[in-house]
Parts: sequence; structure tokens; C-alpha cells
Amino acid sequence: MSIAAPPPVRQPVHWLAATRPQFITITVVAVLVGLAASAHDGIAIDTLRLVLTLVGAIVVHAGANLVNDYHDRDGDARNDERLSPFTGGSRVIQQGLFSPRAAALYGYALLALAAAIGALLALTGRPALWTVGAAGLLLAVLYSAPPLRLSARGLGEFVITGAWLLVVLGADLVQRGSWSITALAAGLPIGLLVAAILHVNEFPDRAADAASGKQTIVVQLGPRLAAWAYLALVLAAYLWLAFAAFADVLPRWTLIGWAALPLSLFAAVHLIRHAGRAPTAVLMPAIKATIAAAHLNGLLIAAALLFTAR
Repeated sequence: MSIAAPPPVRQPVHWLAATRPQFITITVVAVLVGLAASAHDGIAIDTLRLVLTLVGAIVVHAGANLVNDYHDRDGDARNDERLSPFTGGSRVIQQGLFSPRAAALYGYALLALAAAIGALLALTGRPALWTVGAAGLLLAVLYSAPPLRLSARGLGEFVITGAWLLVVLGADLVQRGSWSITALAAGLPIGLLVAAILHVNEFPDRAADAASGKQTIVVQLGPRLAAWAYLALVLAAYLWLAFAAFADVLPRWTLIGWAALPLSLFAAVHLIRHAGRAPTAVLMPAIKATIAAAHLNGLLIAAALLFTAR
């Protein structure tokens, strides 16, 4: 007679690890860009709104990560080429720390909490937040969940660009109370560079994704061509920033965001040289450089907006 294994004892660190905190900081940076866009245009920053916005953005990102872990659990289980902690999910399901059902409940509970925070902010004279919040929650779920499962259709990079643009627009909208071209222009570079994080992470996951029927861009294009797609993606972010600055949509000081370009180019060259080669660990420098570039670019744009505030 077999004895059933006792349920896992989850420590606080396990609840945190399940949210993939190593990626949450880029959401904080996106919120800062949105706040800086408001401050640049002379909007006084409301501290309570700031705190609620930050918490809401972090919670929706954490919830989306858990929903993704739940729906990608089979592919993650067969992923022997993952580069932890950046690819292959949080592994809390595969390690037995959370059952698939518990992970899903945790993720959707976080999304519900984020929805409540967004509704609270919308009801305080920010009706346009209903649109931003609804779009953000839909993307958080449909990125991973059927029937659309957008990440499995090669649309993940588009979803991520839009999602992080919504973070910037939402953070600005909470303070300003209306839509802003400043926030739109400042948010697109970080949206594209966060999409580059997703894109580079698809390389070591390519075999597992293909085996599970997840048709990411890297799976569809193959590693060599996808490496050049990475270069096009990051260049689009910097070229947009230059266009916005020289068109006087953003202050010229935001061109300081180009200081992150060497990191992006290093990652692109590294991918072009090594994509598709074994072991996948050779791609770790490109992953780290991509993450660093997105953070640096966003922080520098936010700083430039604050420096030139009216």
C-alpha cells in the first residue's frame, strides 16, 4: 500500500519565486517612465496614486507570469536547455512546490487584485483607465491562455511591446488624467526593448517550444534568421527614440537613452554568432546584456524627462 506524499510546505520565498521577481524590475522602470512623462509636462505627482500604480503594475506582471507558468507547464517540463533563472519559467510547478491548479489560482488571484486596484484608480476621476486596465488584463491572460494563446502563435513580441507601452501610458494617465503623446513616445522604446528580452529568451527554449507546439518567432524563423530579427527589433527602439527627439515630441536630452545601444548591439552580435549552437549556455551573455539594455534605456529616458521638466 503506497502512502501519498504530503503536500509541499511553501515558504515565503516560494511564493515570491513563483512570480519570477528577476523580471519585475523592468515593470518598475516602465512605471517610472510614465511618471516622468507626467512630471516633464508639469503635472504634480500624487504620491498615493503613484504607490497604487506601482503596486498594480507589479501585481499584474506577477499574475501574468504565473498564468504563463500554468499554461506552459508541459513545455517547461521537457525544457532541458533552459537557462535559469531567465528562461523555462519559474519551475515551481516542475519542482512540486505548486500544483498546476494552485499556480493558476495564485496567478488569477493576483490579476483580480490588480483589477481591483485599477478599478479604484479609475473611479477617482480617471475613466480612461478602464480601457488601459481591460486591455492590460486581456493581454496578460491571452498571451498564454487558450483559445488564442498568442505567445504560441508568434505574436508574443507584439503582445509584450503593447503591454509595456500600456504600463507607461497607464502610469502617466493616472497622474495626468488624459492621454499624452509624451508618454506614448517615451513608452515605445521600453516596450520594444522588453519585447527583445522575450525574444532572446526564446532561443534556449526553442527545442522545447517546438516540441510542445509553441510556434514562437524563433521557432518559426530558426535561430539564424531570428538573430537578425533581434537586431531589427532593438534598432527600432533606438531609431524611434531618435525620431521622437528630433521631431520635438520628446526633449533632445532623451537621446541619452542611446547609451544603452552598445549593450543591445553586443547582444545582437553575440546572437548572430552563436544562435543555434550547443550548449545554449553560450547565449547567457546576450540575455544579460538585453535585460541590462532595457533597464538602462528606460532609466535614462525617465531621468532625461525629469531633468527637462517644465
